[in-house]
Amino acid sequence: MRAVRNTDQGILVTETDEPEAPGLRLTVASMGICGTDVDFAAGGVQGFIYGHEFAGTAADGRCYAVEPTVHCGACAPCRAGHVQLCTAPEHGTLGIFRDGGMRDAVTVSENMLVPLPAGLDVRDACLVEPASVAWHGVRRAALAPGERVAVVGGGSIGLLAAAAARQRGYDVDIEVRHKHQRTAAERLGIGPAEGGYDVVIDAAGSQTGLARCAELTRPGGRVVLLGVYRQTVPVPGVVSLVKELTYIHSIAYSRHDGIRDTEQAAALLAGNPTIARTVITHRFPLDEAAEAFRVAGDRASGAIKVVLHP
Repeated sequence: MRAVRNTDQGILVTETDEPEAPGLRLTVASMGICGTDVDFAAGGVQGFIYGHEFAGTAADGRCYAVEPTVHCGACAPCRAGHVQLCTAPEHGTLGIFRDGGMRDAVTVSENMLVPLPAGLDVRDACLVEPASVAWHGVRRAALAPGERVAVVGGGSIGLLAAAAARQRGYDVDIEVRHKHQRTAAERLGIGPAEGGYDVVIDAAGSQTGLARCAELTRPGGRVVLLGVYRQTVPVPGVVSLVKELTYIHSIAYSRHDGIRDTEQAAALLAGNPTIARTVITHRFPLDEAAEAFRVAGDRASGAIKVVLHP
């Protein structure tokens, strides 16, 4: 069975054993390459099979996306639905420092399965994971009726966050860096950001992006941090102080009122097929994983979301 690993020679498709863990075996149909995967590969992170955005088909023909969070289900955060905050030693994510889904087949725990609703093709369903990150961030914003939303950053998370807020009925704009991202935003009915917003979502993860978030947020407004910072977050001090801005962190996805963010993200994608057609810009066979990673890391290539298929 084939699997994608990072090696001293870079990204390679290697042979691995068939999955034998308890749970349901899926034949993997789609695997998204995340910015984290690209950063890990560039940084030489090795020792596990990559891939935390993936979906597949069970032996009975049913299709599922995978919610890759490993959690205990028993600690206080898990009982409250905040599985992303699990305190157990085994807490983590498939494909991040442990074997993930960039392979021909995988066996996952049944609590990770997200049944696909009608209208969502399993070849597009690897988007459920990043769409869940976006959905969770929009929910963390605690939007009130009539509030305006802006997103800074036109990658997959930014576009998915804008689509999620728009689907929930909010006025949403987005600030992007590249022409192909603007084209994608226009296909989703999302205009350019200008003026003051009640909530600004940081999907850029850069010092200049965060500064722009603070600039776009109205006095007393909120900034939601979806961007990943591996060092101290460079919060713009003076403008944040003068405007009394509130910063809200958001990580992964959870449950609320018995509903999973992943299920709502799947429904979002099923209800608007234009999202997947817009966000997925490149598809490669699994054997071309090295080229797929190169394209995913090259913004000049026009890539937003690059997907692998066995």
